[in-house]
Amino acid sequence: MRTDVAIVGAGPAGLSLAACLAGSGLGVVLVERSAEAVLARPPFDGREIALNHTSQARLSQLGAWGRLSAEEVAPLGEARVLNGHMPLTLRLSPPERAGEPLGWFVPNHALRRSLYETVAERGEARFLCGRTAVGLELGSRDARLELDDGSAISARLIVAADTRFSRLRGLAGIAADRLDFGKTMIVARVEHEKPNGRVATEWYAHGYTIAMLPLGDHLSSAVLTVSPAEAERLMALSPEEYGAEVMRRYEGRLGRMRLVSTRHAYPLVAVCARRFIARRFALAGDAAVGMHPTTAHGYNLGLSGAWTLACRLREAAWRGADPGGASPLFAYAAAHRRASLPMYHATNAIARLYTDERAVAFLARAAVLAAGAALAPVRRAIVAQLMARPTALAAA
Repeated sequence: MRTDVAIVGAGPAGLSLAACLAGSGLGVVLVERSAEAVLARPPFDGREIALNHTSQARLSQLGAWGRLSAEEVAPLGEARVLNGHMPLTLRLSPPERAGEPLGWFVPNHALRRSLYETVAERGEARFLCGRTAVGLELGSRDARLELDDGSAISARLIVAADTRFSRLRGLAGIAADRLDFGKTMIVARVEHEKPNGRVATEWYAHGYTIAMLPLGDHLSSAVLTVSPAEAERLMALSPEEYGAEVMRRYEGRLGRMRLVSTRHAYPLVAVCARRFIARRFALAGDAAVGMHPTTAHGYNLGLSGAWTLACRLREAAWRGADPGGASPLFAYAAAHRRASLPMYHATNAIARLYTDERAVAFLARAAVLAAGAALAPVRRAIVAQLMARPTALAAA
């Protein structure tokens, strides 16, 4: 099989890139280990994706936003950050004159479904499902992708969007820096007695972190970050015991809680590739930069990278140039590195500061929260970063 662009991984990043390339005239093949029926109806995996305003606008332009039901989109009215039992709280709200939310929460499986439907309906990309990439050759004229069924794909460009633990990244000879936080994140949905007011709360308690993400007035995603050993114990609790455990750890702020979904555990490991490209090869999504979830930038950054890469490839196609050539790939790598590296390192610094149990770290957290709570310019800067309005980005 021959194509222009072969994308390995039909998760949110890979599907976003395919959607961004629609109408470019470039042939696109998506290689995905899951069956196509799973792409059409992805199972619930516990993860809620926080979307900023730029991502929402881009998804609307692609046609994926309109495929989400009203029940799948939860606007975020306010975010609060707490440090232990300090009375001081950092409160982040959108400007009153804006009349818009900070952002939106969308279930990962719903986002995947809407992106799949968007790409499949256009009919321009071909899906090769139930296949795994096992070999890679990067030549001067084209690249070759070997699949586990013995078949192969020749492409002018191969894009790895196969998770932060990307196998293709290693096959391409690209090293990656990994930061293992030694923690496990457990995500699940809970119903609660008191309304959440559309407020997301992240509380850095002693020995663990708990975040409550509002999905409805009496429905939230409970995100517990604990040690791996504690995560194993929590995953073994009965549904009733787990609901009571989350209520206890959240100190009854939302009243009685009841587990209403399956639980899912994920190790917290941040990854950043040392290079985003090789000859006729590019990294996208978490394969390029896999973020700690504390600042909620993961998919927003992945969509931004896919958008940037697609723009460079479309420009090459319009000029009749080689989409897998050096010029579009170097332009993509430079732009995505400028956008992602400062955010990656800042997020890691925040995550380490807020999970450090030493007294000096507690005082440092207190100072940061005090500055944010007392200084309006600091709060406005944080809110602008969280919302990331398209007009603000264009003006920048």
